[in-house]
Amino acid sequence: MGVISVRLNKEEEKILKVLSENLGVDKSTLIKKSIFELYENLVDMEIIEKFEEKERKGKVSFITAEDI
Repeated sequence: MGVISVRLNKEEEKILKVLSENLGVDKSTLIKKSIFELYENLVDMEIIEKFEEKERKGKVSFITAEDI
């Protein structure tokens, strides 16, 4: 397991403490969750960009709820 040291200024430390207390998780867990959420957003954006590219090329079709 890797260990990373992160330096926070006073404002960042205060924000981390407030979030940790309000969400009921320790600071380490909060940072891990934040990393996973950011990664999930990145993956979602890649999927959206691929879809939009297909849409621009006219390679997208839709099916109505009735047809499903």
